[in-house]
Amino acid sequence: MKIYKEEFSPIQVNTYIVDGDDGECIIIDCGCYGSAEEKRLTDFLAERSLTPRLLLNTHCHLDHIFGNAFMLERYGLRSWFHEGDRYNHSIAPKHAQMFGLVMDPPPEPEGYLTDGQIVTAAGLSFEVIAVPGHSQGGIAFYSAKNGVVFTGDALFAGSIGRSDLPGGNHEQLMTNIRARLFTLSPDTVVYPGHGPATTIGEEMRSNPFFS
Repeated sequence: MKIYKEEFSPIQVNTYIVDGDDGECIIIDCGCYGSAEEKRLTDFLAERSLTPRLLLNTHCHLDHIFGNAFMLERYGLRSWFHEGDRYNHSIAPKHAQMFGLVMDPPPEPEGYLTDGQIVTAAGLSFEVIAVPGHSQGGIAFYSAKNGVVFTGDALFAGSIGRSDLPGGNHEQLMTNIRARLFTLSPDTVVYPGHGPATTIGEEMRSNPFFS
């Protein structure tokens, strides 16, 4: 497994390209905004001869789904996310206006993911871990084999996701991070929705929200 990160949009969201087998990959949280960033992602994939086979969303706040329409148009992929984030998916264009941005209604998903489900594509497998609190349908994607977890906006290096948006709940988020993420191996590398990577062990030791 090779993991690449591209930072997109004025909101600086992390889009992950996870390189699997035979030139295939999984895209997590495609946040490219506008034609220039869409070209940047297309060129990135072409330079590495990678073909996306699965599009996943940790949740559906606007910055994490900016590129979903592009992924459908360019690669024929609809996204998969937790049904609890249907509302955020539907209001994303209105939410964009609050940031002075323009967004068309995102495409309907291919389907919905559930806690404990295993998603497989490109020779890769991830377990879906429900971590609501930042959003009602927030999920993480975990590979025990490779020792990585993509946490979206639940857990960051030295911080946690905000809980003042629709569907957010601070206590729920704290509880789920402790119960669902801090129970993973301390060596697990955390790839968050914004900012740098960290590890579960580092966040257990030094994240100020849990000290």
